[in-house]
Amino acid sequence: MTSLNRFSGLKAMTLCAALSMTAGLALAADNTVSADQILNALRPKPMTRSLSMTPAPQVDPSVKAREVNFLDSVRNRKTRSLSLGEREQIAEIASTKPNVDLEIQFDYNSADISKTSLTAVQELGKALSNPSLKGSTFVVAGHTDAVGSEPYNLDLSERRADTIKHYLVEKYGIAGNELVTVGYGKTKLKDASNPTAPINRRVQVVNMDTKTASQ
Repeated sequence: MTSLNRFSGLKAMTLCAALSMTAGLALAADNTVSADQILNALRPKPMTRSLSMTPAPQVDPSVKAREVNFLDSVRNRKTRSLSLGEREQIAEIASTKPNVDLEIQFDYNSADISKTSLTAVQELGKALSNPSLKGSTFVVAGHTDAVGSEPYNLDLSERRADTIKHYLVEKYGIAGNELVTVGYGKTKLKDASNPTAPINRRVQVVNMDTKTASQ
């Protein structure tokens, strides 16, 4: 009886461990940002009137024209060719546009996408392929943590942005001229209080051209 009890106890412990592992995997899957969530974040909100019937503020056509001209000037440019001023101008325009911050992890000191983040990149590809975003121009911005020198991190973030672009073009057929890549290195940390945290190694995607996506 003693041996039987021990065997039963061992089976119960094994079953509990298996259930715990299964629950952990399910939780990890649930935490992945879906294509629908990315799509909702990048889709422009429709212009609506307020409760007071005051018309919603309109975008100054001259400002819009300058944005479009600037985007055309950096479209198809090599990521490394962007000047500091151009990178900051992209960031300034992007700050007012629909965006999503994806915690796409890369191998340490590498531009290779971590295996654990492939699903996130695939969900991004599905979202950007959605017909409702047709005609939009997207910025793919790479970011690093604070480990290493500024020049090294800038180069690394540029290579990571390029990796995402190439993946989207090759796997999802997204036109290369619809994707503007930029690297910010460690200059725009997501968690400045913990500059070496993996959360800082991320990719931000911004819908820059909303002329058709809002229709």
